[in-house]
Amino acid sequence: MNRLQNQKAERPFRLAILGVGQTLRSDDGVGLAVVRGLRPYAHPNLLLIEAAHAPENCTGQVRRFAPDLVLLIDAAKMDEPLGTIRWLDWRCCDGLSASTHTMPLSLLGEYFTAVLHCEVALIGIQPASLEMGEMLSPEATAAAEQVMEVLAGICLPV
Repeated sequence: MNRLQNQKAERPFRLAILGVGQTLRSDDGVGLAVVRGLRPYAHPNLLLIEAAHAPENCTGQVRRFAPDLVLLIDAAKMDEPLGTIRWLDWRCCDGLSASTHTMPLSLLGEYFTAVLHCEVALIGIQPASLEMGEMLSPEATAAAEQVMEVLAGICLPV
């Protein structure tokens, strides 16, 4: 076992949650809303980032944090009922994404796994609207609250 793996085994689990999206495009801001809602649960082993439409700009911060898991949360067109929440395969997400990002999430996931040797996961939420506007739809708001509730239970420090 190399030194990095040994060091990771000796420390508490570290989780980085990145809210991805564009707040000016209605439900595309749902990932950012989740991260904002989790702020009261912040602790040293939890990194919360409002990555917005350019999550690749946050790679340095994530790299310094050295997480075991990077969780991306984003609006995703999945042809599901509005507000549907799904675990998605980040490797295949380019066709599902709301596509308001400067870099596909699959490339970001590849970077994190290759450079940080961590796990990457993606939660997608079916948007009702991606039109210009700063308000989340009732469906996206309800979905964000559900995701926050589950993650809050997971994110509490031990």
